[in-house]
Amino acid sequence: MDPQSAPEKVTLLIIGSGPAGYTAAIYAARADLKPLLYQGIQPGGQLTITTGVENYPGYPEGIQGPDMMVDFERQAARMGSEIRFGMAAGVDFTGPVHRVTLDDGKEIHSDAVIIATGASAKWLGIPSEQRLNGYGVSACAVCDGFFFRGKEVAIVGGGDTACEEALYLSKLCTRVHMLVRRSEMRASRVMQDRVLITRNISIYWNSETLEAVGETRVEGVRFRNTQTGEISLIPVSALFIAIGHQPNSDIFRDWLDMDPQGYIKTVPGSTRTSRPGIFACGDVQDRIYRQAVTAAGSGCMAALDAERWLSHKGLH
Repeated sequence: MDPQSAPEKVTLLIIGSGPAGYTAAIYAARADLKPLLYQGIQPGGQLTITTGVENYPGYPEGIQGPDMMVDFERQAARMGSEIRFGMAAGVDFTGPVHRVTLDDGKEIHSDAVIIATGASAKWLGIPSEQRLNGYGVSACAVCDGFFFRGKEVAIVGGGDTACEEALYLSKLCTRVHMLVRRSEMRASRVMQDRVLITRNISIYWNSETLEAVGETRVEGVRFRNTQTGEISLIPVSALFIAIGHQPNSDIFRDWLDMDPQGYIKTVPGSTRTSRPGIFACGDVQDRIYRQAVTAAGSGCMAALDAERWLSHKGLH
């Protein structure tokens, strides 16, 4: 084999960055595991497309999402983690040495692997959605609802997540306009009932969201009634997209146990997956909380779980 193409051998490989991956790297480096971290297609994860973060402990004045991820990365590097740009394109978890192929064709062999590839919000696919992302368009009410206290907002979706976020926003905002594409919700009956009895939530059935209106920030939302064809405009200060998330787990589908939505299953109370030596943390295995602080916490767990497993196997 050409020496230049020979696989690189490491003790611990971390796939993905963001709060989970960087925290795992911090703890693993402090345990002298000499972790190698590949940042993925979006270094820093979803927080790099978030503006103000005010709910993460330790930042009393708040911080911009990209700046926060720079802090995380710098701390991981200072602890001794090797951080590289690149993403995993394929894996082979057949044997005791775990093989990961990168997008440039390079192959990494690792005794243990921590998966921190996160999840991506599902978007509507309308042009204004990305143009105003961070300027009133958001995929996380818990993250960004605080910035729109005392204002009117809109939310798109009809599942449990949409109902949960509409109820959360109803406690902060004067009115929540809920746009549901069908004539009924997909949410559980109990969640629907809670929304229906909340006085400041207005529901618009059979509504297709057309665009977020505004040049530099959201000033309204335009939608169409799919039965009558009537187009309406509601003045709002924010548009929350709550149509679900997609875990970034496709390359692991043939190797690890997952739920029907593609979230990697972990042993309760741990980050262990169905394969020995493979650990998962952050939003790729968390379909419930999906917060930066919970992702960071699970990254810590993954590093500790990996260190104990490596020690037990005599690999560290």
